[in-house]
Amino acid sequence: QVQLVESGGGLVQAGGSLRLSCAASGRISSVNSMGWYRQAPGKQRELVAIITSGGSTMYADSVKGRFTISRDNAKNTVYLQMTSLKPEDTAVYYCIYTRVGDYWGQGTQVTVSS
Repeated sequence: QVQLVESGGGLVQAGGSLRLSCAASGRISSVNSMGWYRQAPGKQRELVAIITSGGSTMYADSVKGRFTISRDNAKNTVYLQMTSLKPEDTAVYYCIYTRVGDYWGQGTQVTVSS
């Protein structure tokens, strides 16, 4: 089992920045992917960004150039630096750990006011 604990959500004005963190614990493999999804009210959960343990990254087109995903393998922690935030970024952000199967965090609310 893998446990994920997210932090860093909150309320910010449009154009502002936030940094999300997600710490994994439990049966962690040295080879894995971690990342972030988000779900806005009335919408499906969507991929935001993913990073592999080797450092390869992938971003949703809607966040490219504004969000940066990174990780600290020694701490089993993934980060999402979000800049130039827009009201449409408002959602619950979920951390994911993928190895054999997916594990999800509890979610953290990000609200961007206009």
